[in-house]
Amino acid sequence: MSLTNPPSSAGGPLTTSSLRPTAASNLNLKRTVQAAFDDSGRSGSGYTSKVHVRERYHIVGFISSGTYGRVYKAIGKNGKKGEFAIKKFKPDKEGELIQYTGLSQSAIREMALCSELNHPNVVGLEEIILEDKCIFMVFEYTEHDLLQIIHHHTQPQRHAIPAKMVRSILFQLLNGLLYLHTNWVLHRDLKPANILVTSAGAIRVGDLGLARLFYKPLNSLFAGDKVVVTIWYRAPELLLGSRHYTPAVDMWALGCIFAELLSLRPIFKGEEAKMDSKKTVPFQRNQMMKIVEILGFPRQETWPGLGAMPEYNQLQSMMQSMKMSSRGGMHYNKPSSLDTWYNQCLKNGGYSSSNNTGSPGAEGFDLLSRLLEYDPTKRITAEEALDHPYFTNGGPISANCFEGCENKYPTRRVTQDDNDLRNGSLPGTKRSGLPDDSLLGRAAKRLKE
Repeated sequence: MSLTNPPSSAGGPLTTSSLRPTAASNLNLKRTVQAAFDDSGRSGSGYTSKVHVRERYHIVGFISSGTYGRVYKAIGKNGKKGEFAIKKFKPDKEGELIQYTGLSQSAIREMALCSELNHPNVVGLEEIILEDKCIFMVFEYTEHDLLQIIHHHTQPQRHAIPAKMVRSILFQLLNGLLYLHTNWVLHRDLKPANILVTSAGAIRVGDLGLARLFYKPLNSLFAGDKVVVTIWYRAPELLLGSRHYTPAVDMWALGCIFAELLSLRPIFKGEEAKMDSKKTVPFQRNQMMKIVEILGFPRQETWPGLGAMPEYNQLQSMMQSMKMSSRGGMHYNKPSSLDTWYNQCLKNGGYSSSNNTGSPGAEGFDLLSRLLEYDPTKRITAEEALDHPYFTNGGPISANCFEGCENKYPTRRVTQDDNDLRNGSLPGTKRSGLPDDSLLGRAAKRLKE
């Protein structure tokens, strides 16, 4: 993999060039963090680890759990300085018996990619340790994520994220995405919970569990993973069953994140239809309707490839039913109302160039509309976005997104109870009807709106 030179983010201005509960919880047992971390299901393996996790790290507490394992906060010891997040991949369990079926494809991809990627705006991997049939990925520790920051701005009442802070977040995020896309990596699961933020205001693209290389794949990307990207951030070409997709899916997700930073709620908050027992991928009608309500219906005149989409007939059926249910077909024919949504969002958030919050202005709307473009071939790229007037015309961009910000954001919640279920109400967890996350840490809790 050929890696490009990353821009510096050591502070100062930036430039445009530059986990489910374990079996123990079913028995109402509460294990300590230390016991859970040490539980590797030892079965007398003849393998002897050359490196022991506890020789290098002191486990402070439990952060979160996901599909493939648990994440713990740790502090380096014996000369190793700093704070770290350790992701422990768990073996498959059948009752009290541990069945070793190997690592998931997602875990292997994440380890392979993170071992080679090196950029200030992509989460840094310290090392990978194999010990007693358990694999530990040791990452740098980040104190916040965007989901946590967004939630903070809804409590005790809604107060807008400063426009200057939003601009810094997006600029750093785009730098990370440009690095990934330049090196043929699709993230495929961008959402606020997966965007990490250090105490120094540096943005890190995190959780590469669904990421994969897209340079000359042997099969279509759809063949390997039929469902990618959490539903609220899923691009229309994915909703319409595209077998071949591009980095444009990440750019759509970025547009959804941009909108969420401004409005403090997901712009397209649909309900996900689950796959049936035959693992048939359903048409996500409700999610598509949420997009249509703001962007209007996609048209073949502006999206030439629309008619070739596998789910195009489903889209037509949805259009016909909406046409019949609307008076005179007005809803069916309505144009995009993204500008109305945007202006109302600025008004509700109190964004104004005359106050301390500032405003993303007309240039912010133009960038958002180009990110939320239906046709993926016309959607703005990361490289083009970095040269957009939204970034080039607004003065210097700080490498610290918190610079000048009066808010003091709470740090990530770390517990001593490995069976803590209080993160179950977070968007992106099974309790809220979305797929489990295997995050490198997440917000303390996000209340239902």
